[in-house]
Amino acid sequence: MATKVKVLGFWCSPFVFRVVWALKLKGVEFEYIEEDIFNKSTRLLELNPVHKKVPVLVHDDKVIVESLVILEYIDETWPQDPLLPQDPYERAMARFWAKFADEKLIQTAWKSTWTKGEEKEDALKATMEALEKIEGELKGKSYFGGENKYAYLEIAIGWINYLIPIWEEIASIQFLDPKRFPAITAWKSKFLDNPLIKETLPPTEKLLIYLHERVKHRELDATIRELAETKLEN
Repeated sequence: MATKVKVLGFWCSPFVFRVVWALKLKGVEFEYIEEDIFNKSTRLLELNPVHKKVPVLVHDDKVIVESLVILEYIDETWPQDPLLPQDPYERAMARFWAKFADEKLIQTAWKSTWTKGEEKEDALKATMEALEKIEGELKGKSYFGGENKYAYLEIAIGWINYLIPIWEEIASIQFLDPKRFPAITAWKSKFLDNPLIKETLPPTEKLLIYLHERVKHRELDATIRELAETKLEN
């Protein structure tokens, strides 16, 4: 019996790309529905009333949210071309590193692009420390999943390869020094050359323009907050 699969997403969200890549890898046909995350639709709020965020996967009458949870649901529902390793320990390690990147890298790297002073220094330091840990995990391997270029962890943290270079350009920062991170650099090239990845990524120029605007908004918000705090102190 045919099933209906829908994905609610936002065009440049790294969390949405995880879901799109996994479904395409599995050969699962789906309808993609673009959401305006700054003017959330009734549909999105009804389907994800807890977090009110994308991505949302709708499989027939079942709704699944949170990108890493969705990845595991996809892997178990469509077992062809498995993402997660079969070995329990390796599976646990893949989950650990995916969670690590979400908690220790993505927010600090993004924060490095728009904060100033000590806050920026702290964010940069945390970013580099997280990248060093990931470099250590990848060292000596072609992919995080060994020879499996479509493994769970490739999909979960693949955003590093296209978002971090954009953030580097916006903030005039070098995160991924090839000499310091040779394993990540080599993996990045292979990842971005993958046809499945290439066909889904947004145009670089469009992404640059959008993220430049987001940085400006963040900087303005930070300035307003700083002025308000100064006024309160006085």
